[in-house]
Amino acid sequence: MGFLHAPYDPPVSSPKVSLEKRLKGKQVCVCVGAGGVGKTTVSAALGLGLAARGRKVAVVSIDPAKRLAGALGLSELTGEPCRVDDAGLTEHGIALEGELWAMMLDSKGTFDDLIARLSPDERTREEILSNRIYRELSSAVAGSQEFTAVAKLYELHRSGRWDMIVLDTPPSRDALDFLDAPDRLSNFLEGRALKVLLAPGNVTRGLLGRGAGLMLSVFARVTGLNLVEDLSGFFGSLAGLTDGFRERARGVEQLLRDPITGFLIVTSPEFEPAREASFLHTQLAREQMCFSGLIVNRFHDQGLNGHTTEEVARLLAPRLEPTLAARVAANLADFDILARRDRESVRTLSRDLNEPSPVLVPQLDGDVQDLRGLLAIAGQLFS
Repeated sequence: MGFLHAPYDPPVSSPKVSLEKRLKGKQVCVCVGAGGVGKTTVSAALGLGLAARGRKVAVVSIDPAKRLAGALGLSELTGEPCRVDDAGLTEHGIALEGELWAMMLDSKGTFDDLIARLSPDERTREEILSNRIYRELSSAVAGSQEFTAVAKLYELHRSGRWDMIVLDTPPSRDALDFLDAPDRLSNFLEGRALKVLLAPGNVTRGLLGRGAGLMLSVFARVTGLNLVEDLSGFFGSLAGLTDGFRERARGVEQLLRDPITGFLIVTSPEFEPAREASFLHTQLAREQMCFSGLIVNRFHDQGLNGHTTEEVARLLAPRLEPTLAARVAANLADFDILARRDRESVRTLSRDLNEPSPVLVPQLDGDVQDLRGLLAIAGQLFS
C-alpha cells in the first residue's frame, strides 16, 4: 500500500552521501544533540553497524541514564572497554566482521587514573589521591564529567586499540561544555589565581585572610581536621602536574579539531530538538570542528501520501470490513499530520545546516531494548 509511506524530498539538489562514506577515514565519532532524541541508542547502533562492516569499534557512553548496557545486551558496563560477546550476538542472528566494545565513563576513576599518569613518582600520586581536598574536588569534577570525558577519549585514541571510537555525549548544552573543557582547563592552569596558590607557602601565609585563618584554626582544634594543611599539601603536590595537564588539554583540543574526528548531530523532528540541532551546528562551525552528518531519529514516514481519508478507506475496503477500514484510514490521517510536520522540519534542517543527505530513522513501534532492535536501527543508518 504505497499511500502508507510518504517520501522525503530534500530541498538541496546536491547528490546524497551515505553515512558510511562520511565516516570513512574517521577514527573518532562524537554524537551530540538534545536530550530525549535517542542519542544513546543511535550511538550504540552506529557502533554495531560499523563493527558489522569490519571495524573494531569502542562505544563510550557518558549518558547519566546508563542505558547503553541494556541496549547492547550486557548486564552492566564498567569504566574500561568490555567486548560484546560474539556468542550473544550470534543468538540474535548477528555476525560481525569486526569487533564491538563498550564502556560507561567512570569520571572519578578517570580523574584518578589521570593523576596517576601525570604524577612524577609514587609518593606524589599517593599524596594527591589521599588528600581530602582532592577527594572532594575530584568528586565535583566527576559530577560535571566534561574534562574526564575528553581525557578518556584522548586516552582511548592514543592507545591505538580501535579503528573507531564512538562517543555518546550528554544533552547538547552540556555537550558544548564538553567541547569547551580543554580550553577551560588550559585557562585555569595558566591563570594568575592558580599561580598564586601554587607559590610555596601562600596558603599558609594568610592568603585566606586573618579572620578565615583564625576560624580554620578553631575548626582544627574542635574537629582535629587541619584544612589549611590539606589545602597547602594539595596545591603543593599539584604544582608538579600542571605541565602534564596543559599538555593533555592541548592534545585533547587538537584531537577534537583534527579531521579524523567527526561530529554527528542527532535530533528528532520536534521543534525544540531541531532548534537545538541548528544551534549546535553553529557552535561546531565556530569551534572549527568537523560536522559529519545529521541523523533525524523517530521520523514519521507513514501517512495518507496525498490521498484523502475517504480514498484510503475505499482502497482498504476489499481487505477490511468497512467500519474497520474507515477507522484505519482515520488513524492514518493522524499519522499524516505528524509525517507532514516531520518532512517540513527536516527540510528546514537540511536548508539551515546545508545538509543534503540527512539520515532518517523511522519511528519504531516501541523502544529499542536489545541487539535485534539496534540492528534494525543500524540498517537504517547505513542503508
